[in-house]
Amino acid sequence: ITVRRGPANTVSVHGTIRASDSWTGGASAQEKVKRLEADPPIEQTGNIIRIGNIQDEKLRHNVSISYELVVPEDTRLQTHSGSGNQSVEDVKGPVEAHTGSGSIRMRDVGSGVRASTGSGGIELDNIQGSVRAHTGSGSIRADRIGGGLVANTGSGNITYRQTGAGGVEVETGSGDVTVEDVKGSLRAGAGSGRIEAAGQPSGSWELHTGSGGVTVHLPSQAAFDLYA
Repeated sequence: ITVRRGPANTVSVHGTIRASDSWTGGASAQEKVKRLEADPPIEQTGNIIRIGNIQDEKLRHNVSISYELVVPEDTRLQTHSGSGNQSVEDVKGPVEAHTGSGSIRMRDVGSGVRASTGSGGIELDNIQGSVRAHTGSGSIRADRIGGGLVANTGSGNITYRQTGAGGVEVETGSGDVTVEDVKGSLRAGAGSGRIEAAGQPSGSWELHTGSGGVTVHLPSQAAFDLYA
């Protein structure tokens, strides 16, 4: 699924259909493609557009569709894919993106973001609101985030740079954690890996790793108690 900004008051949908014949019989791959082309799975109710709801169960077998969407800037977006990459850029949002397996990339979103994948990396850049990100296996990179962050991965590195205030909670089962310009509280954990944290604490910082070093950078005027 690919989404990018286009003209106001216009939504453009381009679908690429892939189909294969089923060993159990039924409609051929070519017939499925023709039927989907003749009656695309697109529904509109007012300003709400739903894409990809194939009512005929037989048409869903051995069929995958990739979508390229061009939408107005002032768009709220929810995406879901059983398997596949997702890319979203230059919309106001908020945005919720989910995929069972695949990477998620977003940039230039004007409000909050939620992103989750069962397996794959997550890359976020210039998000104006808070972020929640989860991957079962893969790295998470969040740069220029205007709010707080809650992020976790079963295996992979987490890197984060904050531009606005907000609490930060990050955790990885195996991998390194690097957070910069934190403007608030911080909780960071790594089952195995190093942690490096820098910023201006306005709440408590709790950093824990099962195996690895911990490095903290604070302003010279910071006052704190340290328990290590």
